[in-house]
Parts: sequence; structure tokens; C-alpha cells
Amino acid sequence: MVTRKIGEALRWVLYKIVHLLAATGVQPNFLTFFGLVINIVAAIFFARGRFPAAGGVMILAGLFDMVDGRVARAQGRVTKFGAFFDSVIDRYSDLVLYLGLLIHYANMSRNRYAVLVGVAMAGSVMVSYTRARAESLIPECKAGFWERPERIVLLIIGALANRIAPALWLLAIGPNITVIHRIIYTWKEAKAGHFVEVVPVTAPEESAAKPQESSEQDNQARAAAASKGLVPGVAGVAGERSR
Repeated sequence: MVTRKIGEALRWVLYKIVHLLAATGVQPNFLTFFGLVINIVAAIFFARGRFPAAGGVMILAGLFDMVDGRVARAQGRVTKFGAFFDSVIDRYSDLVLYLGLLIHYANMSRNRYAVLVGVAMAGSVMVSYTRARAESLIPECKAGFWERPERIVLLIIGALANRIAPALWLLAIGPNITVIHRIIYTWKEAKAGHFVEVVPVTAPEESAAKPQESSEQDNQARAAAASKGLVPGVAGVAGERSR
């Protein structure tokens, strides 16, 4: 009951924020990019070892990540490029956060954790990459648990609790297990023959030339038939002219 009330209150607040931003006419892509800027600030806090502050800033960045798509829908500005741009900026946001942690551990000469951050960074990129590549072959690939929201929430919790090391272990292991899961899933789907249907694209020059060629062929056929008296009406006209 309490959880439901909290959820309703948060949705109401989010609804008000979205409609306030939509009324200003702000570009949704600007909100997406501004979220990256805020994550850069969080990365600076990570690099300086101020983990709770980084976690707080990440929450603010997450708010922009939540509202940009909703603002686009409220303004009627939903585009395929917007979805593409959002996905690209998300990848940069992930990488810049891990880069901040990498700088922190490198400065402290804690090589083991620096390697751990590198593995977590690779996992965060490969989770998205394997899905994108898989869905160019098969209809859908949502196998595994460690999507971006789960990774970000875990990183925020670890930062706010000032216990980033356990979070890093999970972020290094979990997403890479998801990558393996998606590879296996895609292999099984491909083996079963569940591929994406590819619609051949006809070049504009070819599509424009074909009707012209067919009309010329039709005219030639009709002329030949008329000369032999095979086309009704046309043969009579030809006969009258010959007479």
C-alpha cells in the first residue's frame, strides 16, 4: 500500500516536470545532451573519490534521461533520430562515469580495481552492442538481466552508500554474463532459422525504368497484333486505312 502510494506520487511529480518542460518548447535532444553534461560532473566526483556526491548527481542525470522521451511525446517531436541520439548519448554517459572511477583508482595505484572498472566498462558497452547486432539477424534479443537501468541503479546505490567496490564486482561480472547469454540465445535463434526478413530495396532508377520498358514492349506487341488483325477494333482501322 505504502509502495503504491509512493509510486503514484513519483509519477505525479514526473508528469508535472514533463509537462512543464514541454510547455517551454525545449528540444528533447537538448535534454538528452544535458544529461550527459551532468554525468560528466558525476564522473569528476568519482575521479576525486567523492562517491556519495557522484551518486546524487547521477540521480539528477537520471531524471533527464527519464523525461527526454516523455517530453518528445508530449510535444509531438518523436523521431527515429531522437531514439538513435538518445542511445548514443547513453553509451557516452556510461563510459564517462567509468572513466571517472578509472582515474580515481589509477591515481591511488589500486590496479586491481582499475582492471575491474575496465571489465565493467567493457560489459556495459557489449550488452548494448550484442543486442544491436543480434537484432540485425533475429527479430528480438532481450535475453539477460543487466540492462542499462539496472546497471545505473546499482552504481548509484554503491556510490550513495560509499561502497563502490561491491557494486563494481557485480557490474564487472553481471553484464558480461548477459553478453554470453545473448550470444547463446542468438545462436539458438539463428540455428532455428528465426531470421529478420530482409525486404529488397529497388533503386529509384530501376523502378522508374521498368514501367517505361514494359510500356514500350506493350506498344510493340499491340502494333504486331494489329498488323495481323489480332486486336479487335485496331484491325478494322488498319483495314480501312489500307483500303
